[in-house]
Amino acid sequence: MELRHLKYFNAVASTLSFSRAAELLHIAQPPLSRQIRQLEDMLGAELIDRASRPIALTMAGKFFYEQTLQVLSRLEQIEEGTRVIARGQQHWFNIGFVPSALYGLLPEMIKRFRTDMPEIEIGFSEIVTMEQIEALKSGRIDVGFGRLPISDPDILCETIVEEPLVAVFPLGHALLARSKVTLAQLAEERFILYPAKPRPSYADQVLDIFSSRALRPAIVKEANEMQTAIGLVAAGVGVTLVPRSVQGLHRSDVVYRPLSNKGVHSPVIMNFRANDRSLLLQTLRATAASIARMHAEEYA
Repeated sequence: MELRHLKYFNAVASTLSFSRAAELLHIAQPPLSRQIRQLEDMLGAELIDRASRPIALTMAGKFFYEQTLQVLSRLEQIEEGTRVIARGQQHWFNIGFVPSALYGLLPEMIKRFRTDMPEIEIGFSEIVTMEQIEALKSGRIDVGFGRLPISDPDILCETIVEEPLVAVFPLGHALLARSKVTLAQLAEERFILYPAKPRPSYADQVLDIFSSRALRPAIVKEANEMQTAIGLVAAGVGVTLVPRSVQGLHRSDVVYRPLSNKGVHSPVIMNFRANDRSLLLQTLRATAASIARMHAEEYA
């Protein structure tokens, strides 16, 4: 299937006339009809009811038309955005991030950055920390926010905040009688670890936190997503550890407790190319540092 197939079908579907569509496309009607037949053959579906007068879209045709409208509209946006950037009227800046970073200071940083640099078109890519290395080197992203330090001479890392971790319990759990809990107490509970993959990840940070204190959690389940892990906690499967900013979700089926242990945290790290001296990156770094200072007491 090629782009011309979508454009030809869109013209026919919008006019419900092969002759009118051919005029709009500046082509003869027979080749247009052949292209639509070819499209139907590729899809294995009849898109147009030719026996109807005027012609009509089949149910499959109506669905395909709705989808092509979205695709073609997005292509127009991409074309126009590319032209604007090529003319130097707008710059593109792509930010990669791990999902858990969105619960903390990152949204505020991005909002401030967009306000300070309104001429910049910002893209967003959800990318785990280890995959950010290749994405930065290839230029797919300009900066990445993760929770693991990267050891690569071509990538620089700046820790924005050291975010405390909190324990997550189901309603009615016995340890909720305490205002704070310890890692030793959590190690005796059924523990839900996340993410299961890819590794290394935040899961390895959590395991290191326990092992550095000669503790080993009793892992009963490994979940791929943080929200899955919290849902399993709500279901009474076990307990888990999450960055404190996750409490902002205000779930009613779990309860959070701070830890009495010191130094139990997960950093939010900004990763960028070592040779990047751009004004955009310098502005974002300054914005991140400013917001981190504003919230320093919250993360103390």
